[in-house]
Amino acid sequence: MAYQKNVCVVKMAFQFFCVLISAGALVEASPDQTKTVEFNVKPGGVVHTFTENIGTYGCSFTYASQGGTNEQWLMSLGLAEDRQLSCSVWRPQGKSYLFFTQFEVLLKGAVIEYANAYSQAATGGQGDVPLKPEEFIINESTVTHNGGKFNAQLSKIALIGHTQHLEL
Repeated sequence: MAYQKNVCVVKMAFQFFCVLISAGALVEASPDQTKTVEFNVKPGGVVHTFTENIGTYGCSFTYASQGGTNEQWLMSLGLAEDRQLSCSVWRPQGKSYLFFTQFEVLLKGAVIEYANAYSQAATGGQGDVPLKPEEFIINESTVTHNGGKFNAQLSKIALIGHTQHLEL
């Protein structure tokens, strides 16, 4: 009887191992995925959110701004084979003429490893101009303006994170 019980346990462990190998093969077989979409940043002081997803992962840009008219911005979202998630939000013309009263970028399903925010994005031979480190706060999955220290200038935000996964 003990022999039958051990055989049953071994068979179950083997089946479980096969399922894990299959799941791992599916994860490894997925190619890099990227998308870039255009959206309007609208002034008026109202809080707006723009979100894009790749599968269960995503990026959300929440903001309020004043002055001027709508501006065309871009959001790029990428998911690499190594489960690295990247999100960039920027104004392609380089500098925004809007005054941002607040902003937050959220990586859904990932922990931030790198993030930076810029008052001017690179264009025409000019490089990115980063915000001062005290102007924004980096948390586990968000980058947010630092109230009272943020100077209302924003033209680009870039984040890189690793997706969360279960350890076995």
